[in-house]
Amino acid sequence: MNITFCCTDAAPEPWLQGLRAALPGADIALWAPGAPPADYAVVWAPPQQFFDEQPQLKAAFNIGAGVDALLKLQLPRQTQIVRLDDAGMSVQMAEFVCHAVIRHFREFDAYEADTRQGKWSFRKPQARADFPVGIMGLGVLGERVARALAHFEFPVKGWSRSPKVVDGVQCFSGTQGFKDFLAASRVLVCLLPLTADTRDVMNRDTLSQLQPGGYVINVARGAHLVDDDLLALLDNGQLAGATLDVFRTEPLPAEHPFWKHPKITVTPHTSARTLRSESIAQIAGKLAALQRGESVAGVVDRGRGY
Repeated sequence: MNITFCCTDAAPEPWLQGLRAALPGADIALWAPGAPPADYAVVWAPPQQFFDEQPQLKAAFNIGAGVDALLKLQLPRQTQIVRLDDAGMSVQMAEFVCHAVIRHFREFDAYEADTRQGKWSFRKPQARADFPVGIMGLGVLGERVARALAHFEFPVKGWSRSPKVVDGVQCFSGTQGFKDFLAASRVLVCLLPLTADTRDVMNRDTLSQLQPGGYVINVARGAHLVDDDLLALLDNGQLAGATLDVFRTEPLPAEHPFWKHPKITVTPHTSARTLRSESIAQIAGKLAALQRGESVAGVVDRGRGY
């Protein structure tokens, strides 16, 4: 079994060492233009040339949950795209989103601003019942986030393209259920895959349907959010604030208004990072299953985009 590794923004050697340790019988090499054909690939943001030169690939394993960048390329028809199901990312995402929700709900940002000025302040506690949290996207990550928030006794709503059942979560689905979902949510968390249907999904119209004092948390992709629409709704008071971890251009340009807006918390795409050892173990397990002729989880439906 020959495996080629192509990742444009990670040091390759630790990955190569880990893959070789996990797959001792495989021939694993770093891809370079003109490299010999391989059976499988492990990739992140490869160039088009990679697939042009490797049309025989049986499968390409994407070392991340999102595959939108990969699907922009022209891929060999027979090459399966396999994404990571979790690999340590879901617990990180749950931590991040719970922190953002609780920080807003408990007004810790306001307390922090007061203490920096030497001010000892008090704010009346708010009721969790008044802060329903809506999760857009109930995949592996979204479901983990929803369950974590339910543990803190927030009313949790979930929306997905097709119907789902998650304990402790009021689930909505499809186009018909989307408006009801928005109206039932005060905090909106985006965990959708980026597809043609979900691009710009958080815009003036949809965000205006949130309950008064709405708050936005985007941990999916920057292109889900229309930046100017969010800024307008923050400035006119319709929305209370936002925590943004992903952006249309990354790193976020120094002149972008998100940096200095008093109602926006910016983090540098750090809500859930790929954990190398967990990812390698998952890839190795899926490769072994494919070699045995078995099906594996995480195979991307190119028509749906996830």
